[in-house]
Amino acid sequence: MRKLLLVLICALLLPWLAMPAAAQDEANRLVTHVEAIAAPLVGRVGFAAQLIGSEEIIAHNGDMTFPMASTYKVPAAVTLLKRVEAGEVKLDQMVDLPLDDMATGDNVIAQNFVHPGLQLSVANLIEAMITMSDNTATDAVFSLGGGPEAITAAMRKLGIEDMRIDRNAKDLIMEMAGMDAPATVAAVEEFLQKNPEKVQQFVTMPKDPKFEADPRDQSTPLAMLDLLMQIDSASAINKGSRDFLIASMSRTRTGAGRIKGLVPRGTPVAHKTGTSIGVANDVGYVTLPDGRRFAIVIFTASSDTPLADRDRAVAEVARTLYDYFAAN
Repeated sequence: MRKLLLVLICALLLPWLAMPAAAQDEANRLVTHVEAIAAPLVGRVGFAAQLIGSEEIIAHNGDMTFPMASTYKVPAAVTLLKRVEAGEVKLDQMVDLPLDDMATGDNVIAQNFVHPGLQLSVANLIEAMITMSDNTATDAVFSLGGGPEAITAAMRKLGIEDMRIDRNAKDLIMEMAGMDAPATVAAVEEFLQKNPEKVQQFVTMPKDPKFEADPRDQSTPLAMLDLLMQIDSASAINKGSRDFLIASMSRTRTGAGRIKGLVPRGTPVAHKTGTSIGVANDVGYVTLPDGRRFAIVIFTASSDTPLADRDRAVAEVARTLYDYFAAN
């Protein structure tokens, strides 16, 4: 069992878990800092981080479940890449993207391709899903990977229990918004015309206790960290798939103010963001000045604050962990 340097979760702070006084003091300062900066910015926050090559984990609310939002596209990519490795799908395989099935939300594909006849390769679908969080690409990846149940089953085979994937992007947004049809571009336009009061909700994305209480499409920070570490070690997917996925994550265009927001300019970051009602997440890998790397998961939820404040909370946590690993 991996030893824990610091698990800032009350349930895991066992009285017999000894820690040197200096390390305990540093741990206390870290959690105090995180609590102080997060309190006015987000409703609740959880994180987990681990230096690559180390067994030590730092976590706060690591066993608490959070809506993954679009960070669930990482396990989706892993599941599809496993099918590629098995020869069931090819990265250069072309996939039709019908206009009437394009998803709403972060969707560069639907915004830029308005004529029938669009095809993208599997490799480009994964790229668009990761780098731009494109929901049309995401639903194609879900389908090619076998659907939500297959993605969850793939996580179980990796020994990851505290993560579940239940809905593709169109179905997730449909239920989140209270629609009665999958959230295609056309369906959302019609829905907002009939329900103009919902427009502001789509923009500000305030918290929704009912949504957060739903266990579907949720993960703990520690479960997502486990997946990231297995990706990096090439145990979840092979080395070629790992290099492909992390390279895509290094080109992510969303969430510039989250993990990347406060670390030194030019710091290599490979990550995947997630945004939903009351939620701002970011997960990935950060490279330190000496070349060492750490995996990081930051989940937030229950927030009524502006999205910029939620981004700032993620950035502050990321910088705190960056400084910790750089100094140790």
